Formats: sequence, structure tokens, C-alpha cells
Amino acid sequence: MDDEEPLEPETQDETETVAASENSDETLYCEAGATPAVEKEKPTHESSETDLEMEDTEKFFTTGQKELYLEACKLVGVVPVSYFIRNMEESYVNLNHHGLGPRGTKAIAIALVSNTAVMTLELEDNCIMAEGIVSLTQMLRENYYLQELNLSDNDLGLEGARIISEFLQRNTSSLSNLQLSGNNFKDEAAELLSQALSSDYRIKSLDLSHNQFSDKGGEHLGQMLALNVGLQSLDLSWNHFYTRGAVALCNGLRTNVTLKKLDVSMNGFGNEGATALGDVLRLNNSLAYLDVSGNDISNEGVSKISRGLELNDSLKVLKLFLNPMSMDGAVLLILSIKRNPKSSMEELDISNVLVSEQFVKTLDGVYAVHPQLDVVYKAVQGLSAKKAVLLWTNPMKLIQSYADQHKITVVDFLKNLNPTRTMRMPVGEFRKAMVQQKQVPLNRSQIRELIKKIDEKTGMVNFSLLKMAKP
Repeated sequence: MDDEEPLEPETQDETETVAASENSDETLYCEAGATPAVEKEKPTHESSETDLEMEDTEKFFTTGQKELYLEACKLVGVVPVSYFIRNMEESYVNLNHHGLGPRGTKAIAIALVSNTAVMTLELEDNCIMAEGIVSLTQMLRENYYLQELNLSDNDLGLEGARIISEFLQRNTSSLSNLQLSGNNFKDEAAELLSQALSSDYRIKSLDLSHNQFSDKGGEHLGQMLALNVGLQSLDLSWNHFYTRGAVALCNGLRTNVTLKKLDVSMNGFGNEGATALGDVLRLNNSLAYLDVSGNDISNEGVSKISRGLELNDSLKVLKLFLNPMSMDGAVLLILSIKRNPKSSMEELDISNVLVSEQFVKTLDGVYAVHPQLDVVYKAVQGLSAKKAVLLWTNPMKLIQSYADQHKITVVDFLKNLNPTRTMRMPVGEFRKAMVQQKQVPLNRSQIRELIKKIDEKTGMVNFSLLKMAKP
């Protein structure tokens, strides 16, 4: 719809609705193809699992996407969302914080049944409730194009978890990324979701952060990890896992061969959980990213993790920020990496630890063995303010100056560091190339800032991002 004919940008369930639309078992998009005034009786012989079946097939496939959505809004009695109308042919649609409610969500689901454009749908904080989840899961059984769905902060609770679990157990959709953060899921929900994910191999990325899982939930999720062969990324941060839950999760990781990224930050693993993690790092050859920030791990637990790092050749990123460790623990970590010639470590985050100049000298020795590594620490004790300022000279200015002198572009300079001469390369390889090149000498801090500008957050840097950056 044109902008000159504005519709309401947000929608709440209206009090005046068509009486038939209040029945959750009624036909959805089949009736959306007709006007609400002429209601068709649902066939008594219908045996479909979904109420998104169509009565007038020919009309459904000839009705435009916008018209279909407008009819759906009339059917369920909600105000259309103008943003959705303008963007329903885009691959990414962000409807976060639109106050859709269950019926507004139902109208969206009706319109998406036959939609082939939308691949990512954001529905965070929309008070969707169980009724809305029913509509979405029914839509996903018909839509084979939607790949990423964000349902965070909708307070779905146990009933929502049950509906999602039932869907996952019969999942034939193309959905691979599911975000369920902040939905008041407790251990019973963890059990339901774990049962479904034990056999579901389609979901590759799952966000269950900011829920209320405790150790019992950790046991269910640990059993799931031992069986799951699909998940590649799992976010369990900001839950309530302590020693028992941590050990259970680690037991699952011992046999898991597909998970590459695990975020368990802001829990309560403690030193016993860290011990279990250290054992996992000795055995697991798939995990590349591990975040255990804010888990009450002291030097004792860090020493156990360090022993695991001596034998691990897959982990690239380890975040230990906001743990009560000292410089002694930090030394154990970096020396364990140095002793492992097969280490793939690229980033170690201990950014709350204050280190000494002696630590920096030791770290330089580690960098000599592993030039792809970057250790992020808080600061160096006694470092003068003047010297600190020199360490933070803008790296882009230095590269731009070199490029201007040699009459090339910054992008050309960066591409010349890539053996394939392409616009993308792995972060670790790029860091190593920047350290070893002599044209524009940069320190680790400057290289880190440069990477932030071109990091895709996928383990790759993309030089073309510099073209889009503002001066």
C-alpha cells in the first residue's frame, strides 16, 4: 500500500470482532480469500492437521499478497500493519514490538502461508501467546521459505513450549534458526523442548537465553545434546545452571559432534562446572566458540580449562569475561595455548583482568607461536597515559595514508593480504596477515579495532563493509 494511504503501524486486538473469528478451530486463509460477510461452512470431512486449509484454491492463488493480508485482518478483526504491507515482498521483515497479539499474529500467518519472499521474520515482544503460536506453527507446515523466526519475549510459558515441541517433533519446514529468549520457560519446558530436539535435525541455531532453567532443565538439555545431530549454535545464557546443571550439559557435549557455538554466560558453573568444561575440551572436536563469562570461575577453575586447551584443536573463541580470576589464571591460559601446536585459538576474552608488563612480554612469546591469536585484557598496570594514547591511533588513518601514497584504495590494500584476492577471509587468517605484513605496522589493539569494522560476525571479515561505512 502506498505511503500516502497510511494504516496504523501497530495493532492490538480490537474489542469489536466478527463472532466467528473467535473460534480458534475455524478456517484461516481459506476464509481470508472471501469477504467476511459471506462465510463458508467448513467441510465436515476435512482431516488436515491445520486450520490453515483453503476452501477456494483458485481464488487463493490468484489473490495478491497484500489483498490476502487485508482480507485476513478483516476476518480476525484487527487493524493491518502498514509496515508489513510495505515489506511483505522483502526477505527480512521486522515486526518486533508491534503489539500484534494472537489475532494480529494470526493475520500475519495467513498472509505468509503462500509467501515465497520472507526468509527472516522478527516477532519479538508481541504478546503472541499460545493462540498465536498455533497459527505460526500451522503456517510453517505450509511455508517452505521461512528460515529464521524470532519469538523472543512473548511470555509463551509451558503451553507455548508444548506447542513448539509438538511442531518440532513433526518439523518438515525450512526453519533453521529459532529464537525463544525471555519466554518464561522453566524446567518442564526444557523437558518438552529437549524431547523434540533429540530427534529434530533441521534446527541449526537455537536461542533459549533469559529463561528460568535450573539444574533439572540442564539435565534435560544435556541429554538432548548427547543425541542431537543438527544444532550448530545454542544460547543458554542468563539462566540458572549451577554445578549439577553444568556437569549435565558437559556430559552431553562429550558425545556431541555438531555443536560449534555454545553460550552459557551469566550462569553459575563455578569451579566444578569449569572442571567439567576442561574435560569436554579434551574430547570435543567440534566446538569452536565457548562463552562462559560471568560464571563465578576463579583461578582454580581456569586451571582446569587450561588443561583442556592444551589438547584442544577446534576451539577458536573463548570468553571468560567477568569471572573472579587474576593474572595468575590468565598466565595459565596463554601458556596452555602456547604449549599446544595444534591450537586454533583466535580470541581469548579476559577483559576484566588487569595484567603486568611481564604478562605482555609472555604474551608476545605466545603470539610468536600463534599469530592468529588475540587476547583481550583490561589494561597494563603502570602504563602511562601518553603511551596508551599512542596504542590507540586510528588504524584506518594509517592504512589510508599508505594507500594514498601508493595510489591504491584501502580495499585493494586489504585484498592483497588475502591469498585468494577476494573480499572475504577468515578472521584468524586476516589477523595473522595483518600482524605479519610490514607496509603498515599496527599493534594488536589497532588490528582489533580494524576487525570490528569489517567483521561479519560469522567468523569472516568482509572488506566491502568499508565501502558502506560512513567517514
